[in-house]
Amino acid sequence: MKTKLVSLAVALAAALAAPVQAQDKSVAITQIVEHPALDACRQGVKDEFADAGYVVDKNLKWTYESAQGNPGTAAQIARKFIGENLDVIVAISTPSSQPVAAATKTIPLVFSAVTDPVGAKLIGNMERPGGNVTGTSDMLPLDEHLKLIQRLVPSAKTIGVVFNPGEANSVSSVASMKAAAPALGLTIIEAPATKSSDVLAAARSAVGKADALYVPTDNTVVSAFEAVVKVGIDAKLPVFAADTDSVERGAIAALGFNY
Repeated sequence: MKTKLVSLAVALAAALAAPVQAQDKSVAITQIVEHPALDACRQGVKDEFADAGYVVDKNLKWTYESAQGNPGTAAQIARKFIGENLDVIVAISTPSSQPVAAATKTIPLVFSAVTDPVGAKLIGNMERPGGNVTGTSDMLPLDEHLKLIQRLVPSAKTIGVVFNPGEANSVSSVASMKAAAPALGLTIIEAPATKSSDVLAAARSAVGKADALYVPTDNTVVSAFEAVVKVGIDAKLPVFAADTDSVERGAIAALGFNY
C-alpha cells in the first residue's frame, strides 16, 4: 500500500555504521507537533536503535525537540541541530524535514511521516533519492479512502476535507482526492485551517455543504482532531480520517498505517 524509499532501519544503520563497534553516536529528532502517529514514529526510531545495540545515555546521545506546530520554530530547531556535531538527524513530518534538507548537504537526514517527498522537494527521485537525504513515505491510497466513505455512508456525495494548505503533504493529498472523486461520483470541498486554533472554524465552514468530513494525515488538524469531532457530533456529520489513531479520538473509521 505504500511506496518506500530506503527502510528506516536500513537508513539509520547506514548512517551510524555497525553497532558491534559500540562507538558513541548522536541522533537528533525534530518533530513538527506531538500527536499519536508522529509520536509512534519517534518511538519506532528509538526502538530500532535499541535493537541495534544503542542505548540512550550509554552509547547513544538522543536529542528531541518539538516545534509545537510552528514552522518557524521547526526552522530554528533545524538550524540548531545543524550547528551540533551530529551523526544523523531524523525529521518527522514534512514541515520538519524541509528546513533540515534545505540547510545541510552533509549531515545524514532520515525523514518519516512524509507523504510526498518529491513534491516537498526533499528528494528528486523515489527510487534513488541520492545526496544526504532518505526516509519513508506514507502516501495513502486515497481512492480507497473515498470508497470506504461510500461504503459506510452511501448517501454521501460531497466530502469536506479539513486540512492546512501550508502543509505540502496535505496539499498533495487533497489534489489526489480531487482527481479521484469524479470517477466515484463524489465532490471534494476544502475546509482550510492554517493553525490548530482555526480547525474548529474550518470544520464548521463545511456544515451545510458536506455530507461527511475527512481529515488527511495533516499534522495541524490531527493535533486538534477533537475539534473536528465536535463539529461532526453537533452537525450529525460522520468524520473519517487517514490516521488510524484518530478512531479512538472520535472518527467513525480510518484507513492508514501503523506508524
